[in-house]
Amino acid sequence: HHNSCYLDATLLAMFYFTTVFDGILYRPKRMDDLREYDEVKQVIKEGIVNPLRKHNYVRADKVMKLRHLLDKLGNIPGMMSEEKDPEEFLNLLLNQITKADPFLHIRSDNGGGTQHSFLYQLIMEKDERLVLPTTQQLFELSFLQMKVKLEERPPCLILQMPRFGKDYKMYRRIVPSLELDITDVLQNAPRECIICGDLAVFECKECYNQHGAGLNTIAFCEGCKDMSHKHKVRINHKWEAITVPQEYKAIHNEQRTIQQQNPTIPREKMELFAVVCIQTSHYVSFVKCGKGKDAQWIFFDSMADRMGEQSGYNIPEIKLCPDLSKWLSDDYQEEIMRRTDDKELPEHIRRLLCDAYMCMYQSPEVSMVR
Repeated sequence: HHNSCYLDATLLAMFYFTTVFDGILYRPKRMDDLREYDEVKQVIKEGIVNPLRKHNYVRADKVMKLRHLLDKLGNIPGMMSEEKDPEEFLNLLLNQITKADPFLHIRSDNGGGTQHSFLYQLIMEKDERLVLPTTQQLFELSFLQMKVKLEERPPCLILQMPRFGKDYKMYRRIVPSLELDITDVLQNAPRECIICGDLAVFECKECYNQHGAGLNTIAFCEGCKDMSHKHKVRINHKWEAITVPQEYKAIHNEQRTIQQQNPTIPREKMELFAVVCIQTSHYVSFVKCGKGKDAQWIFFDSMADRMGEQSGYNIPEIKLCPDLSKWLSDDYQEEIMRRTDDKELPEHIRRLLCDAYMCMYQSPEVSMVR
């Protein structure tokens, strides 16, 4: 209704099958909040989230009520009738109006301090070797090139794809990774030496792609770091120390003494729960119906059909996507590349791979209230 597709697709992704955003519905009002803070919460909770989860349907006038408040309280003109980008809506709602706690705390390796945000734009120089990149590969490449780290594991990680507006896309197709391993971009997380598997205490960014693909290949224990950098190709590399909590080092060394081998170092992974896509100025979303690998996916289009002309109305539609997880698995990458013409892909898979605009990840154990 009145170009609401960007809002419809994003709200469904945020609230239908996950509680990761529910914290904004329950935080008590503070002294620095807007006078209308409680009204905004009530409109979202009573007008959108509750009917969405109970009746699987939200009326257009309820969404328009939220748009009225966004238009009144925010600094973005045209919220009542114009099409906006999902990130504009998220920043307006989460940052300006509800003043939610930022999901991401990103520290620069160059000493530039910490940035706090709700989204992360994948910015990088294009790697021509990536024929069919995954969000995992682009995520790692962006963090490597931007020289940044996450200070802590976020409850929610929203990635904006490397595309600008409706026209420019850095990669023709991107495969949203069903799991996103964030271990190697966490500032204080224990990591595994790529050579011997022991606890890593150094990383060498110049070793990227020299011991295999991925950021996990640039972490070394002290002995393996010295041995690897005796090679003439790597002798002039500059490495950096990895910060590992002392208490973890003590536990790790104790376990190694008992087991007589290097103990397994856990990986920090997040789960894909929604993808918002754009095609020719129209937003749709793919949303996971629950948690775990076996959960089904749905496709949502709030303007799939229309009844009447000027004074008519749009008809929303939800479709089950039973094969989505299969197509996003590693086993299907060759099959996707074999189909060089996008029209050879199933319709929903084509839209997912070619039109992905924003991918949303959550920690499997995330609590709805931080």
